[in-house]
Amino acid sequence: MTIGIIGGTGIYEIVELGEDAEKKVVETPYGPSPEMILFKLHDREVVFMSRHEVGHANPPHMINYRANIWALKEMGVERIMATNAVGSLDLSIRPGDLVVPHDFLDFTRMRKSTFYDDRVVHVDVTEPYCPELRDILISSGQVIGEGIYICTEGPRFETAAEIQMYRRLGGTVVGMTGLPEAVLARELEMCYTSICTVSNYGASISPDKLTIDEVFEEVEKKRPVLIGLISDSVSKIPENCSCPCGDALNGAEVKPTLESEDL
Repeated sequence: MTIGIIGGTGIYEIVELGEDAEKKVVETPYGPSPEMILFKLHDREVVFMSRHEVGHANPPHMINYRANIWALKEMGVERIMATNAVGSLDLSIRPGDLVVPHDFLDFTRMRKSTFYDDRVVHVDVTEPYCPELRDILISSGQVIGEGIYICTEGPRFETAAEIQMYRRLGGTVVGMTGLPEAVLARELEMCYTSICTVSNYGASISPDKLTIDEVFEEVEKKRPVLIGLISDSVSKIPENCSCPCGDALNGAEVKPTLESEDL
């Protein structure tokens, strides 16, 4: 079993906890992957991918999500833990908190969101995040164990009116990178969970102007805790999964039918 870690802002140092690190780029049908780092952690094979590429070069709406997830699959990854920096939609969820969402609402508009453009596949996302991986993270006692992740297109922050709408829809946190990543992983029958670091409150919830410096500062404060949580969770992931993620395509594809006036 190989475990994938998709790093957003602030967790590149996870690689330093492991050994035998080597770098690799995978060519995919959707273009090359970012540079990935293969290493061993707790005697597990781990692949670390920087979602935004080295140096945080790609904005959220320009990330090649299909190439990223395809490359991890090619590397033999079966389980993915992803990190996301988010804003809170709830005053009780404060900057510095870690949230493991159980559901999402997708407000992206321009992203390639499926591998199946050439056939009809309706993958089930009733439970979009792997329950087994979520349980491992929740058992740590360091995270808020449920929430609805709102994904926006970016790269701008949201307006006050949008934030109020997302709150009324039941959203818990808002970010720009969680989708279509979670769905693409499901389409390739990979387990996927997200660890969201709350870096700020959404617009209008806090009276202060949102800045990217605020995001980076809060993520940096939480970095040691987040890295420790991921490392500990890697050691607890079982070799054989008991979740349904690996059977996501069973019954999902619509088989083509022969239509003719003679039939």
